[in-house]
Amino acid sequence: MSSIFTSLGRTVLAGFVLLVLIILALGANLSSIELPFLFRWIHVMVGVMWIGLLWYFNFVQIPSMSKIPDEQKPAIGKVIAPTALFWFRWAALFTVVSGLILAVLNGYAHQAFTLQAPFRAIGLGMWIALVMAFNVWFIIWPNQKRALGIVAVEPDVKVKSARIAMLTSRFNTMLSVPMLFLMVAQSHNTTWFVIVS
Repeated sequence: MSSIFTSLGRTVLAGFVLLVLIILALGANLSSIELPFLFRWIHVMVGVMWIGLLWYFNFVQIPSMSKIPDEQKPAIGKVIAPTALFWFRWAALFTVVSGLILAVLNGYAHQAFTLQAPFRAIGLGMWIALVMAFNVWFIIWPNQKRALGIVAVEPDVKVKSARIAMLTSRFNTMLSVPMLFLMVAQSHNTTWFVIVS
């Protein structure tokens, strides 16, 4: 059993095997799983990874950096942060792509993007998520590459890049609160949602 948990790949594979076993134990037929449901599940999985890493950076890593002795900081900047940023940016992309596929499969993509009733909430959430994903790929990641020394720059540019990446990450953290609310509100027909629709 411990051989499963000593490898991340085996652990994740075991999670999928466990899922299949649970589905079969519940009497469901794997071939009856509909494509929209599959993409919703994928969307939620990669979305949890994206926002989880966003919150990790903002609630854990950034506030902790000033408490870490200088001689230990290279471990964060050279090992942990680049790996976390890899998963962060790809989770952002896959969240957006799976969400777009889901909107198309369910037939509400046009109404959502044009903020038409009854898809205004999810549409606004989608627009916010697109801004956040843009920030990840085109502001945070290029600036983090300079700040972490992945791309060689002058020390003053490195400091400025770190600040821009941090502020943009904080902006995305702020946006994540209404984005998550709007995504959930759409699927639950809350009183609030009915009033604004």
